[in-house]
Amino acid sequence: MVERLTANPAVFRVGQAAELLHVSSRTLQRLFAEYVGASPKWVLRRARLHEAATRADRGDPVDWAALAGELGYYDQAHLVRDFTAAVGEPPARYAR
Repeated sequence: MVERLTANPAVFRVGQAAELLHVSSRTLQRLFAEYVGASPKWVLRRARLHEAATRADRGDPVDWAALAGELGYYDQAHLVRDFTAAVGEPPARYAR
C-alpha cells in the first residue's frame, strides 16, 4: 500500500488513497497504524516532501509556487512550512 501511494504523486489526500486502494478511509488508517506505524496522511505528506527535495536536488531552477500546486498544497507558504519543518531549512536554501 505504501509503495502504491508513494509512487503516485497525484494522490495527496487520505480519501484519494483509500479510493485508489479500494478501502474506506478508516480501514486505511487502521491498516497503517497496525502495519506501518504511521498514518496515511503522514506517509502522503512525506512522499510530497521527498518529491520537492528531489526537484531541488536536480539543480534546475524550481518554481516553488507551481510545485506547491502540483503536489496538492494550498499555496507555496504551506509547502515551505512543511519542507522547513521536515528538512530544517527552506526549500530554496536547500536547493542551493
